Amino acid sequence: MLGITDMKQEIREILDNTALTHEQAMMNLSAVPLNYVEFFETTKEFRELEAAGCLCTMNEGNVTYAPRYILPDYEKLLREGCSFLRLGPARTLEDAIMNLEIMYRFVPSVTHYPVYLGSVDKMLEPFIEDEEDAYRQIRRFLIFLDRTIPDSYCHMNLGPEATKAGRMIVEIQTELQNAIPSITLLYDPAITPDDFAAACAECALRCAKPSFANDREYKKIYPVPYGIASCYNALPVAGGAFTLSRIVLARLAPKAKDSEHFINELLPHAVQELCGYIEQKITFLVEETHFFKSNFLVTEGFLKLDNFVGMVGMVGLNECVNILMEKDGVPGTYGHSESADLLGRKIMDRLKAEVESFTSKFCAVNGNHFVLHAQVGIADDYDISPGTRIAIGSEIPLHEHLTHCGKFHPYFNSGVGDIFPFDETADRNPDAIVDLIKGGFAQGMRYFSTYSSDADVIRITGYLVKKSDIVKLDNGIAVNQANAMWGLGEVKNSHILDRKVRSFAG
Repeated sequence: MLGITDMKQEIREILDNTALTHEQAMMNLSAVPLNYVEFFETTKEFRELEAAGCLCTMNEGNVTYAPRYILPDYEKLLREGCSFLRLGPARTLEDAIMNLEIMYRFVPSVTHYPVYLGSVDKMLEPFIEDEEDAYRQIRRFLIFLDRTIPDSYCHMNLGPEATKAGRMIVEIQTELQNAIPSITLLYDPAITPDDFAAACAECALRCAKPSFANDREYKKIYPVPYGIASCYNALPVAGGAFTLSRIVLARLAPKAKDSEHFINELLPHAVQELCGYIEQKITFLVEETHFFKSNFLVTEGFLKLDNFVGMVGMVGLNECVNILMEKDGVPGTYGHSESADLLGRKIMDRLKAEVESFTSKFCAVNGNHFVLHAQVGIADDYDISPGTRIAIGSEIPLHEHLTHCGKFHPYFNSGVGDIFPFDETADRNPDAIVDLIKGGFAQGMRYFSTYSSDADVIRITGYLVKKSDIVKLDNGIAVNQANAMWGLGEVKNSHILDRKVRSFAG
């Protein structure tokens, strides 16, 4: 347990940071005490693994007083209104936008901002009458979101159908090129028109959104509708995720004698310790805190306890495999040899089996089991690749890379993704981007993100940041978007700007 001197130092660093806005400083300060108190006892084994960096609680501390990721039923809001917020049912487009803007203000998360904005195109579409007026209102709505939710973990969904509202949103985002909100197209080639998919790809090249989610596969996971929230987290609507903690495979692997020792002893032990900790945290949140007892989102039915899951995240498969291959005395590296990829799949098979073997008294929507998540990393990860991604600087040819993704993405029910920057040749070929996505999804890929190498807005790991904001922060100048602080760390520590840039030129 850290002491009062550590707390004062942490607070002092926040107070002295000229690159923080008032709101960012206030939120950072509010999180400090949670790192210094515990309301339940953790096991000695868990604490040892956490101290070694093998397990990570994602800066939540042991005091969780609201779910990490919340996906309210916004359709209910527009249909019925909200008593607590004194809002009636929406009758016009203006009503619908106003109701959403007000509700967003009261949706908590780990970031203190909403991480899910809903399927906005479908919600607004029934209210569109005059298209010229609708375009103006939606444009103002998108500017409002960018200025008042300064965090690109907030996530809007579109599709799979093409709508007038969806087409307007994509056209406006292509023009504005804002980093906020993040957007995902729930893509199904059998439903989504090719011209709309191409417009989405063109927009993505300009401002790193929308990403493409494999809707055909994701909608099979839960018995209720799903949404994409935060980075790329697939979670139940009218629910979400209680919490997310992760296992850092790259830091666990050095403790192994060889791959068999890792797979059969170290990995199962670490996963069971992590799952036990997550269960303790969820129990405290549900049974001891106020949220599920009194928050209006629950009492008015916008959220249901049974629609929440616990998330087990993982990072560093690339480094883990390479370490174990060396220990086994076998040549080959992750993504570049069949034997290394086979070892990667053996690790993932065991990891998934261990997570699914743990029974929770919560998470009814997923059969009382936690869900596996390819976590994107945190700013102070050094030489640790997100999820199951091939390390930056080690990328393989594009079509081989998509096939590789197709082997590993299906392990993750609650989110996984890969990022493929393109040069200017892609600007003339948005249809070719769509064809690549179709091919990747046909091979099992779940989530595809792209941006142009000359764009200002880029995808860092799972969130969006403007390169121009990173430059300002690096010079001690405050910017409105909170993610830029994380982005600066990732650019310096994880070589984000060194990703392989793909080309359609010869």
